[in-house]
Amino acid sequence: MGKKYYTYILASKKDGVLYVGVTNNLKRRIYFHKGKYDKESFTSRYFIDKLVHFEEYDNPLSAIEREKKLKRWKRDWKIELIEKENPDWDDLYKNII
Repeated sequence: MGKKYYTYILASKKDGVLYVGVTNNLKRRIYFHKGKYDKESFTSRYFIDKLVHFEEYDNPLSAIEREKKLKRWKRDWKIELIEKENPDWDDLYKNII
């Protein structure tokens, strides 16, 4: 089994502040966001720790490309993407631990 890479979207709450990121270890990365280990980070300052969307890739460049694309998207497009698979904005972290 090859290494996996992830593009993800975090939210502070439903329709709250959004954050788009990329990682090669989704479980560890979200744990880091939830722990607010870097008190000065954007996600810590705005209480953004709810995993509301993620995508898996086999190739790191594909995941990075997707992250960059999502960061350029309008907010409405991101919300539509989230609600397509996660209409209640559930924290998906519990599904990956």
